[in-house]
Amino acid sequence: MSSIRIIPIPPVDHDLLVSLISPVSLAFSTTVEIDDNQTINPFFAFDYSRNQYNSTALIARLVQRSPEESNKVIGVTAVDLFVHVLTYVFGEAQLRGPFAVVSSYRLDETLYGMPHNPQLLTERLIKEVIHELGHCFGLIHCHDYACVMRSSTAVEEIDVKSGVFCGECKGKLHKDCGSTARRDCVIAEYIR
Repeated sequence: MSSIRIIPIPPVDHDLLVSLISPVSLAFSTTVEIDDNQTINPFFAFDYSRNQYNSTALIARLVQRSPEESNKVIGVTAVDLFVHVLTYVFGEAQLRGPFAVVSSYRLDETLYGMPHNPQLLTERLIKEVIHELGHCFGLIHCHDYACVMRSSTAVEEIDVKSGVFCGECKGKLHKDCGSTARRDCVIAEYIR
């Protein structure tokens, strides 16, 4: 199976990135590393009319940096992400492709007027990173409410699902992990 590289997209808390390594490695049975040498400045993707960052543009920049990537690459940031047809997204991924991006921005309790909860933020980020990488490995949204591949349209739905694959998704993951990458199909996690 491919290894996984985490690319920091500032602003991002390095300790949060480190907290991803073990659970993501366990979820995909592969090595995970943080690649500080490939850090991307997100300002080119900022949309002034929305006051948000275009996640599709961030993925395109990841592709430009590593166009022939054979491993999986996920950019992690703390900026507010969107795609044109949605209010915002938690993350976006290429279905059966090597690239994805996730943001902790809307996973943070302080956005909702609650006290900072680092443990909950970390749990949510782990789930969303595993979810988006699941798309990269060929998985689509799951109907099992507890599966990490269940679509989440609100942080409360992220809290309900587990951080692991259901039996069906785990079986598909092991069966399809060698499939040819397709970069033309993108999946977004969103709120309407």
